[in-house]
Amino acid sequence: MARIKMAYLGGGSTRAVGTMASFIHQGADFNGSEIVLIDLPGSRLDLVKTLADKMIAARGLDMTVTTTTDRRAGLTDVDAVLSSFRPGGFQARVLDEKIPLKHGVIGQETQGPGGFFMCLRAVNVMMGVADDLAAVAPKAKVFNYTNPVNLVAQAWTTHCDIPLVALCEGPIVYPRELMRDLGYVYDDVDAKMVGLNHASWAFEQTYQGKDAMPILREEWERRKDDPSQEPDLLRRLRIATTFNAIPSHYFQYYYCEDEVVAELKAKPTSRAEDILSWAPGYWEHYEEQAQTDDPQLDPARSRGGIHELELAIDVMDAVFNDKDEIHPVNVPNVGGVLPGFSEDLVVEIYGRCNANWIEPLPAPPLARDVRGLVLALGEYQASAGQVAWEGDWKAGIRTLASNPLVRTIDQAEIIYTELAAAHREHLPERLIPPSVR
Repeated sequence: MARIKMAYLGGGSTRAVGTMASFIHQGADFNGSEIVLIDLPGSRLDLVKTLADKMIAARGLDMTVTTTTDRRAGLTDVDAVLSSFRPGGFQARVLDEKIPLKHGVIGQETQGPGGFFMCLRAVNVMMGVADDLAAVAPKAKVFNYTNPVNLVAQAWTTHCDIPLVALCEGPIVYPRELMRDLGYVYDDVDAKMVGLNHASWAFEQTYQGKDAMPILREEWERRKDDPSQEPDLLRRLRIATTFNAIPSHYFQYYYCEDEVVAELKAKPTSRAEDILSWAPGYWEHYEEQAQTDDPQLDPARSRGGIHELELAIDVMDAVFNDKDEIHPVNVPNVGGVLPGFSEDLVVEIYGRCNANWIEPLPAPPLARDVRGLVLALGEYQASAGQVAWEGDWKAGIRTLASNPLVRTIDQAEIIYTELAAAHREHLPERLIPPSVR
């Protein structure tokens, strides 16, 4: 049982309540630990602490929860940092989604121009976190959920020696969600996926112990001409059967781009606007539960219930309690364990997690017919990490032009300039074109 001091960056957010519930759910592995909730002034730190304290007491655990808006003070002497924050909030994500779409380019939190600017804002904060940790907790380990996790991890691992692993449940849930949406049993699906975060492919996929691909091909033939089918499901199914492997959900933005652009343009609200409309309901639920002695989170009324950021807690448990477990992780491709990709590129792969940190495990190479796009996204990722940490606005435009969702230099210049102007308060001056400073 590890007694650790953990700082949670983003500890006053809608996601924080479910994350604390997840941590407390595994509390027996962390009894005696201290959790420092860190967020900006005006966040709901006190409410998150109240809920966490009550969940801890109801389970008879020995944990201490504190709050602060002073980041360096909160990071002092920590063993672990859990990073899950959103610079500019969901209002910034609305801009990430809507400005590119205005120019015919997919607007999304982790992909294309929206993902690039989320990266620029997030890394701008993470650079300060790196400085803080070097000063007050140089032996800390960072468990990153701040999106886009691969770009943030790329920037950090290239420029900072403090250990960081980025995490995402995608490799666990994408195959299961596809089969579940087709009417099969979620827990009877077993798969392994590798590549880049939000750009990974299954190299094994079974259902009840048998190859799942014949099932998927049969489902595609049965559903492909049925207008009542959900377009999102058909896109995922078509990609899987075309390339003979279950894909990351996000590949539809590339292989079905025109259809997705049309769908997004036809939708009256963006994804971020939808989440903003749900947020008051989350807080209302949390306020209600804070009045009880044993808060119970309803997944339908909260972000994630007791399963939010669960993979981060699992990996943290494996590292600090030396459990020697294997989990999907995003770490540098040391030793070329994912063939065909640079050793300094952060890849999504399986890692052995224990007290020695994380050992990436060898994986089979991606098939050539899918590797090309992933390689292109990898080169963009490497460039984005470099620009976010030390580049300027000219390099930013070049990097955006290299993204597979951006077609022309004109598009890159226009979208970059508009997003830089919209997000100028969250960016260093070097990344803002003079025309919009």
